[in-house]
Amino acid sequence: MRIRGVRSKYEFDRADQSAGASRKAIEFRAPLMLLLLSLSTVTAVWCWLATAGTLRYASIDSETKLDCVSYAPFRDGQSPWNSTIIISPEQIAADLAQLAKVSRCVRTYSIENGLDKVPVLASKVGLKVLLGVWIGRDRVKNAQLIETAFSLVRDHSSVVTAMIVGSEVMLRGEMSEADLRETIRSVKARVDIPVSYADVWEFWLRYQDISADVDFVTIHILPYWEDTPVRAEDAAAHLDAVRRRVVRAFPGKEILIGEAGWPSRGRMREGALPSRVNQARFISETLERARKEHFWVNLFEAYDEPWKRQWEGTVGGSWGLFDGLSRGVKHPPRTVVSNYPFWKLQLGCGLIFSIAVFGAALATRWCRPSMPGLASWVAVAISATVGGILLGVSAEKAFYESYGFDGWLVQALLIAGIVAPLLCSIAQMSEHAPLTLLELVGWRGVRVRSLPAIVLGGALAATTLIAAETALGLVFDPRWRDFPFATLTMSVVPFWTLTLLSGRRESDPQPLAEALFACLFAAAAPYILFNEGSQNWQALWTSAAYLLLGATLWPMRLASVASRVSGLRAISSEVAMLAMRGGMEGSAPRPTDLAVVLEPVSPAEKGAATRMAKVE
Repeated sequence: MRIRGVRSKYEFDRADQSAGASRKAIEFRAPLMLLLLSLSTVTAVWCWLATAGTLRYASIDSETKLDCVSYAPFRDGQSPWNSTIIISPEQIAADLAQLAKVSRCVRTYSIENGLDKVPVLASKVGLKVLLGVWIGRDRVKNAQLIETAFSLVRDHSSVVTAMIVGSEVMLRGEMSEADLRETIRSVKARVDIPVSYADVWEFWLRYQDISADVDFVTIHILPYWEDTPVRAEDAAAHLDAVRRRVVRAFPGKEILIGEAGWPSRGRMREGALPSRVNQARFISETLERARKEHFWVNLFEAYDEPWKRQWEGTVGGSWGLFDGLSRGVKHPPRTVVSNYPFWKLQLGCGLIFSIAVFGAALATRWCRPSMPGLASWVAVAISATVGGILLGVSAEKAFYESYGFDGWLVQALLIAGIVAPLLCSIAQMSEHAPLTLLELVGWRGVRVRSLPAIVLGGALAATTLIAAETALGLVFDPRWRDFPFATLTMSVVPFWTLTLLSGRRESDPQPLAEALFACLFAAAAPYILFNEGSQNWQALWTSAAYLLLGATLWPMRLASVASRVSGLRAISSEVAMLAMRGGMEGSAPRPTDLAVVLEPVSPAEKGAATRMAKVE
């Protein structure tokens, strides 16, 4: 005979086995579903990033050659600031032979460092030369360079079609207007070819009297570098509007656009985004306007110049139509242009990285008896997805931005971005919080000696220090600096999820250093955003990453949030177990059981729990 409401031992064991099987199914299915979701997201984002645009007009076409293109021969490791470097004629000849296939003319800026060989080598491949003479404060050196230029004009009169005496001298403030005009007149009196001076278009409008001493006006129009930067979509129209304004200011003078270009990579300025697609768009639309409206334009520039990255950041060395390292054309005619030509490789590496993050978590889970909660697996999935998407972007940025001390920091931040998701996934499964700086490098009584904990804390410390250096740079010297949005996000997101879920222990030392860094990021982020403008999504993204890192480091707030989340998770789990037990036994949970689950810590709460137990 069976009593109603009382379950047999067999039924109880069967229910227990069913619950265990359900937990095992969830434990297996949740990571698998999250992994598939992560891989799908990484793939979808990279397919979107690789979306390419077809050019309306081929920017580089051997059938319709360019009017002219700026040429400097300096390759990786070579710089005009080193006066002892002499570029070999063989290197210059190889470049000119390549340029002769796409252009009718080259413009030079100097006759030093071996560039005095350009006219004779250009004559062998059918190129004309706009011969530039770099002048500045040193009058003696100016006179020497001008004498050399006279010799080149006499010896190669059929190749050198014009002389451009000085480039942006007034912009740099290296000569007075009177001295510059006197120099131009002295040159013009001794040559039989047209003579000009080149400067930014605003300075031509400011010093219009110089036009009386030149045969034609050479203006530089770089929409990216305008005081109010112009978006790439509007850049060609802006160039044409400026040209028309200059034409009206100098009636009867021929106008040469001596520099027109767009960078293929680098930092944003407001809404002006350097990219391969935007560079191709600007050049294509500019050349189309030039052919329709019959004006002369010299593209800036033939090849990327890596040496400029030290002085002008990544964007300074990325204006070339040809890559500075491979010497290959960036966007050939009749081809599709993409910002990520190697996106399939970047996608593959991202997928492998996402799988590795999940693999590290699974390997740690198998070594531990306790089962991690769903929140831990979600945190692993977030880190794996973010890392898988941004690994390819970060690696490409590190390759082109790795110049000088800041370049080494970018590479170090990339390493931290690769290590952080792996270490944090292990820590999520182990339920370990990252060490504070005091625990990492403090005195013997506080310092932790566990190697895994030291590696995890060291990665967070390295990320914090590098992020602080980049934030201060973007505050005090932002013009040339790149935004570390990709690598910083790869590093910060895993630590944020880990700190949010793990919280801090009451016995931890006071993380004063973390609080100071958090305040630094909280102050730097809004200033950077204000300084760069709301159109600059790189600044928005980077500022958000700084704020997220600050939230990760801020001890009191995160400790409170994490402890509440952990407490609610534990309470809900215990209440569910009591309810299950009560259901199996045919009775409701007792107040004393609930009092134990809630574990009151204050005297008032303890008294309330005790009174509840007495009522029972």
